[in-house]
Amino acid sequence: FDLLNCEPSITKFLFNVVRMKRNLFAFVLPLLSLFCLGLAHKGDDLVYGYECHNAKCRKVELSEDNFAKAISMPVCRLFCGSAIGTLWPKPTGEVHVEMIMRQVDVSAIKFNVTGKGHKDKLWGQVESRWLKLIDAQIPSRKTLRRGGYSLSININIEKTEVSPRLTLETDESYQLNIFSDSTGLVNTNITAISFFGARHGLETLAQLIVYDDIRREVQIVANATISDAPVYNWRGLLLDTSRNYYSVQALKRTLDGMALVKLNTFHFHITDSHSFPLQVSNQPELHKLGAYTPRKVYTHEDIIDLVDYGRMRGIRVMPEFDAPAHVGEGWQHKNMTACFNAQPWKDFCVEPPCGQLNPTVNGLYDVLEDIYSDMFKLFKPDVFHMGGDEVSVNCWNSSEQIRQWMLDQGWGLNTSDFMRLWGHFQTRALQRVDRVSNASTTPIILWTSHLTEEPFIDEYLDPERYFIQIWTTGVDPQIKQILKRGFKIIVSNYDALYFDCGGAGWVTNGNNWCSPYIGWQKVYENNLDTMAGDYKDHVLGAEAAIWSEQIDEHTLDNRFWPRASALAERLWSNPSQTWKEAESRLLLHRERLVENGLGAEAMQPQWCLQNENECPVDAYDEQV
Repeated sequence: FDLLNCEPSITKFLFNVVRMKRNLFAFVLPLLSLFCLGLAHKGDDLVYGYECHNAKCRKVELSEDNFAKAISMPVCRLFCGSAIGTLWPKPTGEVHVEMIMRQVDVSAIKFNVTGKGHKDKLWGQVESRWLKLIDAQIPSRKTLRRGGYSLSININIEKTEVSPRLTLETDESYQLNIFSDSTGLVNTNITAISFFGARHGLETLAQLIVYDDIRREVQIVANATISDAPVYNWRGLLLDTSRNYYSVQALKRTLDGMALVKLNTFHFHITDSHSFPLQVSNQPELHKLGAYTPRKVYTHEDIIDLVDYGRMRGIRVMPEFDAPAHVGEGWQHKNMTACFNAQPWKDFCVEPPCGQLNPTVNGLYDVLEDIYSDMFKLFKPDVFHMGGDEVSVNCWNSSEQIRQWMLDQGWGLNTSDFMRLWGHFQTRALQRVDRVSNASTTPIILWTSHLTEEPFIDEYLDPERYFIQIWTTGVDPQIKQILKRGFKIIVSNYDALYFDCGGAGWVTNGNNWCSPYIGWQKVYENNLDTMAGDYKDHVLGAEAAIWSEQIDEHTLDNRFWPRASALAERLWSNPSQTWKEAESRLLLHRERLVENGLGAEAMQPQWCLQNENECPVDAYDEQV
């Protein structure tokens, strides 16, 4: 039964011996089987297996007496204790998983797409990626035990989607059913309204398939039923690619991680005062002057590739063009900015180099239209981010041209007048956005700022058009003031969701401005309902952010992961339990991130992973 586990050359030789001496077959076959198993396990014999005791997986030393019934850690953790096993993020609906495993013949996995969905290039890519998730669990194909049940994955999508596009109205729910029969077949049915729900169902299915390192085989739960849907429609990560550049490959790796945990929005903060790495067709000098090097530019081909890559993983790639502040490099020859690289910088901005657009220059809005036009053609956003962060009155007030223009309008030079200038800019810039979006009134996101404070928010911003992204603390009184006016919000409170916090200062002594480092536990318990109070229906979701002053692609993975996974469960499931209930699952999930090529930060010694619930300081106090 294990002949195929042998090296092919050895198997061929021994078969030839048997063929010449057929009467030796009954004698040679058992010896051959044992010989081949010995080769498969040579140098890699396991010492430990697991048993389930008191809803915890306990490590046990393997022996001849318990080897046949030994359980590997992935299998034990699927069934022992929690009803949801090792699933991440935890499902929000019914979960029933039968405590039986079936060996899967990895060469006999077939996909069938039925209903109004159709099998096209996109689904071909989805299937290929899914098979790679399974393959990533297998340490060696040479030692993999062949045979097992065939696996049929049947996908039914109820909504016709020629080119699926994620929007705020997209239904991402799915129903997953697994059942096996006596014919050697495991059937999996995934039913969803949309492509995105079906994709999420496949992601969950991949977590119900494990590699059993005792039997050297891939296994799937024999029978299961799961109903699932996200609590929040906006589940995102923000990455700043201006302060330090990230290769397309690094961005794709981030999208890979997001897909594993069903995050659905990659907020692409492409440009800032430090660099302008985006190709703009009608304004080539922006990237030629603004990029760090000619190689550190996102071309149109790069953007199209990233958008398609994200869509296949259930992710919208949303661009941000931050304005009127946070501009500089690339704009040197346009005479459309104020205080660019002004010194001392602390008088004009929060970090060097400073720079803001000059709203009084009429030609500025033509340039903005060219930028917006390319962004809408390339990204096709259902929501667009216009920035609006950290505008400095001192910067504008340092420009004689701006001051004179304001006086010519009959305005003063007080703070309220500069806020009026900001409102003037936002109105004219929005007109250009609407022009390139074919007057589709695409929802606009702005950061919290002086413009979102009273009385300016009432004068210049319409809650029917704008979403507000919160970056201040989770207890900022401004949050409720924004919500009660009918604005919908996206939460990125820096005290829980700025993943660049914690490190040395780079413009000052000591630590960086938002230290200390934020642990995954705080991310997990960052409850949006608590922030919103009576207005929780106005919360779209949240994003964790990496601002890249002190991070680049070489340190990217361990800054996002596994903390982004903690955010993913908060947004998908909105759990009522504390982080302690999630810790053991997250430890195992972190291994899966690494298994799939992500350099996720270690959480604890591996001993804690292998000895469940032995490490928490109060674990035994709770048991008592």
